[in-house]
Amino acid sequence: MKNEIKVAVPKGYLFDQCVDILKKAGYKVEDLMEKNRKLSIYSVEDSIQYVISRPMDIPVYVEHGACDVGFSGKDALMEKESNVYELLDLKSGKCRIILATLKDCTERVKEHYRHFGSVKVATSYPNIAKKYFDQKGIQAEIIKLHGSVELAPILGIADEILDITSTGKTLKENDLVEIEEVFVSTTRLIANITSYRVKYDLISKFINNIKSVIK
Repeated sequence: MKNEIKVAVPKGYLFDQCVDILKKAGYKVEDLMEKNRKLSIYSVEDSIQYVISRPMDIPVYVEHGACDVGFSGKDALMEKESNVYELLDLKSGKCRIILATLKDCTERVKEHYRHFGSVKVATSYPNIAKKYFDQKGIQAEIIKLHGSVELAPILGIADEILDITSTGKTLKENDLVEIEEVFVSTTRLIANITSYRVKYDLISKFINNIKSVIK
């Protein structure tokens, strides 16, 4: 409907931060804050349909018009390479995409590369990893995993990992050390290209309300 917008909100660690931003911006979020399994919640007061989704799916939903706008981590945007408008950096949900290897194994990894001319990298971000190593001119065998990427060097299936970290605690607990920071990810507000044109007034109002509470 033209008089309402659909907003994608990520599950997981970004959820509370996004809901807090919505609340500060004056939106009714009581139903969103309820601990239930509903993935689609309609706010009558604000004429907003909230869709709660996996962070990696949000750029896809927004690109294909299932949602008009969405809160998405920059990591998901770069991995999915979705054709959407990136409207606002919310400066929250900060985390880093880093390259890491087992403690005391950095020299062994370098030696392996010198001998074989390639490196094995486990990651949940295969597109980001490929682009990163292509830019470095390094031949890399990318091993895609969907979780517990830290196990890959321990089990011997990868020399390095490219993964997301916020505190570095998981790396330390698994005897991994950071080799290099690839980039810093924060939460972004994105919009479907067609929706932004057709629902410009509604989406602009939403953006301005969110922008007013971003420090």
